[in-house]
Amino acid sequence: MATPRKYTSDVIADAVRQVESARATGRRGPISTVARELRLDRRLLQRWVSKARAAAATAAPHAAPRTDVTNDPAVLPDGLLHCRFCQQPMTPLFTHVGLVYDCPPPCPRTPLNATAVAHVVGQVVLRHAAHLLPAPTHPKRASIAAAHAHRFMARITAGAHPTDLHITWPATASQPRHALTEVLRLAHQLVNTDPTRTHHIVQRILADVDPATTATSTLHAEAAHLLARLLHSKAAIRWADFAHRSLTHLHGPTAPTTLTAAHTLATAHRRAGHHQRAYRLYRQLADHLAATAGPDAHPTLAVQATTALVLDDLGHREAARTLLADTITHHRRAHPGHPATSRMAEHLDQLQNRTACHNSGPAASARLPASVQA
Repeated sequence: MATPRKYTSDVIADAVRQVESARATGRRGPISTVARELRLDRRLLQRWVSKARAAAATAAPHAAPRTDVTNDPAVLPDGLLHCRFCQQPMTPLFTHVGLVYDCPPPCPRTPLNATAVAHVVGQVVLRHAAHLLPAPTHPKRASIAAAHAHRFMARITAGAHPTDLHITWPATASQPRHALTEVLRLAHQLVNTDPTRTHHIVQRILADVDPATTATSTLHAEAAHLLARLLHSKAAIRWADFAHRSLTHLHGPTAPTTLTAAHTLATAHRRAGHHQRAYRLYRQLADHLAATAGPDAHPTLAVQATTALVLDDLGHREAARTLLADTITHHRRAHPGHPATSRMAEHLDQLQNRTACHNSGPAASARLPASVQA
């Protein structure tokens, strides 16, 4: 006789969630359907569902009555709903008040009624694409529509209550993703030779993207980064910040593409005259590069040299000269003959000369320190 198979709590919870999701979308025989899909015994799955509902009902017998829009719970497709406060995906959980959306710790937000959220999202889907949905006249058509939200929405950001939702629509939804990838590749090829055409291309890719949100795809994040390089002032900062925030979320703070976007964001702030903000970004970038590429790597020292120039922009001339002189010494030792060393020395010479113009010291003070002379 075969040994009975054991199931973890995660497997059981996921199976129960799939049953509730199938019921919310109006599918007939949700327990039988899910049991067949997961190759489970139907009676076993029925016990799991009954136990989960009983636990939810008895967790707080004197709890306030539920405020569901419908009697059956409804959930959105996995990974679609994100919290506005912690930027993490929200997950459905059974509680004493029914099915809710909540965030992982340490987010302190209040859980959202899952059915109410699904009803709001479903109504939006029905307004835009009811003709594309199955069972558009079903009594629970809003819940059915919510289960198809991923076909029309790229991301939903939840605020403090179920109606406080921000929907991000896919850019140029009529074009398949592989086509947009080819368009973005073309933009990268043209950026140095035809910036005007590149600008039009990336603007089309980002036509429906809100830079106040966070991208859910590398495609939009990279397109925003490319657009930021072509813009100036506040527009450049807005798209550079969107690209950096999105790439950090998608790939982490020390991924090569994220570090490149961080450099673009720092440069945009410096060009706009936001020297304090630029200084903090360059310092943070230098720390990340030192940890990933090494403290004597060329990119690390190049950013450190730029940080010195921003220090001078802030009026800290002595600190700027000291940092730049040390950077040149390290760069010459780690990368002998590299042309960047000469450029750094020219910048230091300019800083020395500018200081000499404001001081009455001897002309010798304008010479390079012995440690950085060729």
